[in-house]
Amino acid sequence: MAAARPGGRVDALPLLLAAIALAAVAFGGFIVVAPNRLLSGAPLTLWQAQGAGAPAAVLTLLALIATLAGLRDFRFRWALIGLAAGALVIAAMALAGLAAAAHAEDAGRLTRVSLGAGFWTLLAAGLLILADAVGRERSLPGKVVPVLATGLGMALLMAGGTLSQLSLAREYAVRHQAYLHELLRHLELTGAGLALALLIGGAIGLMAYRRPRRAGSVFAVLDIVQTIPSLALFALLIGPLTALTALLPGLRQLGISGIGPFPAILALGLYGLLPVARGVHAGLSSVPNAVVEAARGMGLTEAQIVRHTLVPLALPTLFQTLRITLVQLIGLAVLAALIGAGGLGTFIFQGLGQTAVDLVLLGALSAIVLALLADIGLRGLAFLLFRRPAR
Repeated sequence: MAAARPGGRVDALPLLLAAIALAAVAFGGFIVVAPNRLLSGAPLTLWQAQGAGAPAAVLTLLALIATLAGLRDFRFRWALIGLAAGALVIAAMALAGLAAAAHAEDAGRLTRVSLGAGFWTLLAAGLLILADAVGRERSLPGKVVPVLATGLGMALLMAGGTLSQLSLAREYAVRHQAYLHELLRHLELTGAGLALALLIGGAIGLMAYRRPRRAGSVFAVLDIVQTIPSLALFALLIGPLTALTALLPGLRQLGISGIGPFPAILALGLYGLLPVARGVHAGLSSVPNAVVEAARGMGLTEAQIVRHTLVPLALPTLFQTLRITLVQLIGLAVLAALIGAGGLGTFIFQGLGQTAVDLVLLGALSAIVLALLADIGLRGLAFLLFRRPAR
């Protein structure tokens, strides 16, 4: 698809992803047309769904990505690849929306048009190429512009109603108010669990730094907590908390019960302890002893050394710890719906019970997008603060 750059080697990842996207366009079902939301539908390729023009537009973008990946490196080359990948993502979404509108109008009100494997493969390839390009681009504008352009294009598609006839969008339209409520609840659970993990895990990490001999046993206990399956941990908290509230009924007035938000927040906090504690310990340990001794020699107390020396120097590592823990807890909070705490997992488990794939996707994709936004936002903030991307 592209020749090797003179004096260099071909960047294989964009070429591989472009080839996978090409195969998805050629052979994969781009949309699936079903008579209603419960019955299986018939997959249609992009050619069948939109005619010859749609595959030609996608192939042009793939050819551009492959050509840029095969050229000798030049300034903003990766930014251009990122822009082309973003255009590929936007084109895939727009074509799916237009195809859904056309087929839904022809087949009737109950017809559902879902996204097929070919679409998801094309979308994933475009997003992966975009992420790879942003990671390799050296300039800040070259990193920001492709991401913002892609996000703006996707937002315009959704706001303009282009995607409104897709089954996924129709599931959202029916549950608009409930969706906003559960999204807010998901954020509340994640934020509370993160705060608990930062408070207790930070104290454990500081203790392990100050008392290295105890660090091994402390982290061994946290490792055990981390090995408990997430679903099992949520369930294990129900019995003890129920018994506790039976002995002390007044706790119910404080929102403490065996099911609901409290055990979910507690479980999320427990899962966040290990990454936070290890991150704090690693960050503080990365500060050279000579710097600490110099601060002590200047007459600073231990608390002042932590505030004015250790934390500022360990801040890049601590920021990375925050990012990793937040992304992890956003995903785990999906399981909170199983114990009556709500959140985006509500739609996932409702969809599984109703055999409604698009309802499952509504919850799952929302959690994925939320985690990606948190990751991208904190990476960008880390880049601005420390002048290098958090990895």
